[in-house]
Amino acid sequence: MAANKTVKTDASVDDYLAGLAGPRGEDARALNDLLTAATGLEPALWGPAIVGYGDRHLVYESGRELDWFQLGFAARKQALTLYLTEGFEGYDELLERLGPHTTGVGCLYVKRLSDVDSAVLTELAQRSVDGARGGG
Repeated sequence: MAANKTVKTDASVDDYLAGLAGPRGEDARALNDLLTAATGLEPALWGPAIVGYGDRHLVYESGRELDWFQLGFAARKQALTLYLTEGFEGYDELLERLGPHTTGVGCLYVKRLSDVDSAVLTELAQRSVDGARGGG
């Protein structure tokens, strides 16, 4: 079975975030601060461009196993991509209050951090990490 290409690294999250220019970098640094405070977890760089919080070991029905983060984000060109590992079931009310966003299977896309309600984003992060820990 192939190894997971996105793995936790020893690279500096601060150095990575400092290298992001303009509004995208400002949003990424602010989001890192928000998620660190919301989760109480230290960020780590996963692969070259995902900031992850917490660790979890996943085992799929197929037998595939991988180490992953509890919550993460990437500062993509088109949007900030938040990875909520438990998906969005039961999050309808929060998502309605969040502000402009789109979702994928386990991803939340936000074009600008200033467009969304930071208190709602904080609650989403806390609930997602709680769910990843088995408390949700």
